[in-house]
Order: sequence, then C-alpha cells, then structure tokens
Amino acid sequence: MPVTQHICRRCLLEELGETALVQSLEELKAALPEDEKTDSGEYERRLAICRECDALNAGTCVKCGCYVEFRALKERMHCPHEMKKW
Repeated sequence: MPVTQHICRRCLLEELGETALVQSLEELKAALPEDEKTDSGEYERRLAICRECDALNAGTCVKCGCYVEFRALKERMHCPHEMKKW
C-alpha cells in the first residue's frame, strides 16, 4: 500500500524538515544586519500570528510569496495581509 504524504499548511519551514531550505534561510537570517532585525520576542510573536493565519502555506505567505520566518525577522516589514496582523 503506498504511503500518502501530507503537507502541513500551517507549519513553518523549520517544522517541515526541509533541511537544505532551512539552512539557506538560516544563512539569510544570519547575514541580516542586527540593526535591521526585530527583537526575539517580537519575532516569536509575529511567527505565532503567522502560524494561525489561513495565508500560511508550508512556510510561505500566499499573500506575498515570502518565507514568513525571514519576513517576520525584519524590523521594518509588516504582515502583507489586508488586515495587517502585525
């Protein structure tokens, strides 16, 4: 019997096990200058909101196509949703 693989819509990349993609994202996050990053508390708050959003699809935002884990890290970014959730 074939195994059915399910994609987690409301998961972040780190939770999906996409190791090469996660590694690339971590490198991008590390390269971002500290003065452009939001603080860790705000970052986690933003990710918590994204995890509950219907626009999250396997680590990306269907509203803009970004990787939410990178967008949420940038201080001057905002949620692309019509309601600007953060």
